[in-house]
Amino acid sequence: MNKPLAGIRIIDLTHMLSGPYGAMILSDMGADTIKVEPLQGEGTRKLLATDPNNSLDGFGAYYITLNRNKRSVAVDLKTDEGKQVFYKLVKEADVVISNFGPGVPERLGIDYDTLSKHNERIITCTITGFGSQGPGANRPAFDQVAQAFGGGMSITGHNEHEPIRAGIPIGDLGGGMFSVMGILGAIVERFSSGRGQHVDISMLDCQISMLNYMATMHFLSGENPFPIGNSHFVHVPYNSYKTQDGHIILAVITDNFWHNLKKVVKIQEFEDPKYDTQPGRFADKAFIDSTLNSILATNTNAYWIRLLEEARIPCAPVNKFSDALNDSQVRARNMVIDLHHPNGKKTQGPGHPIKMSRTNEETFSAAPHIGQHTDEVLSSLLQFTSDDISELKRKGIVG
Repeated sequence: MNKPLAGIRIIDLTHMLSGPYGAMILSDMGADTIKVEPLQGEGTRKLLATDPNNSLDGFGAYYITLNRNKRSVAVDLKTDEGKQVFYKLVKEADVVISNFGPGVPERLGIDYDTLSKHNERIITCTITGFGSQGPGANRPAFDQVAQAFGGGMSITGHNEHEPIRAGIPIGDLGGGMFSVMGILGAIVERFSSGRGQHVDISMLDCQISMLNYMATMHFLSGENPFPIGNSHFVHVPYNSYKTQDGHIILAVITDNFWHNLKKVVKIQEFEDPKYDTQPGRFADKAFIDSTLNSILATNTNAYWIRLLEEARIPCAPVNKFSDALNDSQVRARNMVIDLHHPNGKKTQGPGHPIKMSRTNEETFSAAPHIGQHTDEVLSSLLQFTSDDISELKRKGIVG
């Protein structure tokens, strides 16, 4: 296998979105990911599973996307024998990732303190809404809770009276992305220490981190920013504009871009020297935006994008999914790939965004049925005999 994480074994205890997304990225990078789930399967399997428009033979869009490149072992972790099977798996693993509610890993006996007694090199990662400590650690959380608590929702939308969440679930996805960074950091550190450690990912922490320079601006000014739609608090013109058949965005962040834009749109009022620098344009932001809306509405997206790109002005069409997922650049980067079902059927979904020059294999195996790989993993990895496995199945310990 020509992937960067070949040789790393992950035990994936996750469900819903944040955890499965993080584990998916690690799996796409070549980690041998063993999805350990209850005998009835983890809850994400049921999402959209019977929706005729958003499922493939009982696999909903969530499950078939997030669980590619993984193997499934079904174990009842609420039984002592099930836990013993799990602990044997831990001895052969590098990482255990979960996104249960606060306190659940401890109650199940799958927390770092417990697992490190079985494997001192084990790395555990938990993704929760608010982290493992602090006065609000036990609050329940989902994507929009994190978005709201983290401040980003207060600056999304067109006015401060109607806050809008991000269109993609950035609270969940942010937790998944930062879990990958934390896990990779712990793997690198283990080369020098020889020991594992716990990675504690809070979705709220991730949202606060992504406030970035805007948080610093708040501390410097003492002011709360407010939503300004698609415009910018410094640059003008920087906004979305209606065309004859859709919308485009312009991002004029230098004076040179402004001079190039004037040649494209040919608006006499824009020749006023006061607009040649940012302060003058910012003072007349409303006029510039409304004037651009009027002229850009006279022709199509394709017409304006061609002229703007020829003038080297940062711009883009506001793509629908059907546009974005069929874009030639997206396709050239292998960012639309086949998602397979174990029965041989397939659909398509987003590819792997981390491109590497040498360990660059991009292959994607089907999301598994419940317990599809139980026999394979227990026999090849743990050396259980067929009689051992049959007895565990008879007792309802594995499936």
